[in-house]
Amino acid sequence: MRCLAGLTLLLTGMLLAGCASTPKTAAKSIPSNSIVTPDDSITATVAMYDATGRFVVLNCPADKMPKTDQVLFLYRAGLKVGEVKVTGPQRDNSTVADLTSGEAKIGDEVRDQ
Repeated sequence: MRCLAGLTLLLTGMLLAGCASTPKTAAKSIPSNSIVTPDDSITATVAMYDATGRFVVLNCPADKMPKTDQVLFLYRAGLKVGEVKVTGPQRDNSTVADLTSGEAKIGDEVRDQ
């Protein structure tokens, strides 16, 4: 009988020891005061450059066309190389912009920031 009581105590101790593990950390959650905003920036590429007239033709995504008189910046390999001002006309996914400063080459990235 003593042996049975000792065995019961031993098994109970082992069961309790297995259940007493450290609590797992909760997954990190986003603070409730966070604000998520959509990216409304404009990106385009230089499709054509006319050095004589100092204007570029920009190829833009259909859903984000720049507005007339909007100033955009030209980037090549991540470096700012010039500025353009959108003048129009606009057709399909293309629009025309005057080169106001710097230089342009076909394939340059155009951004509004």
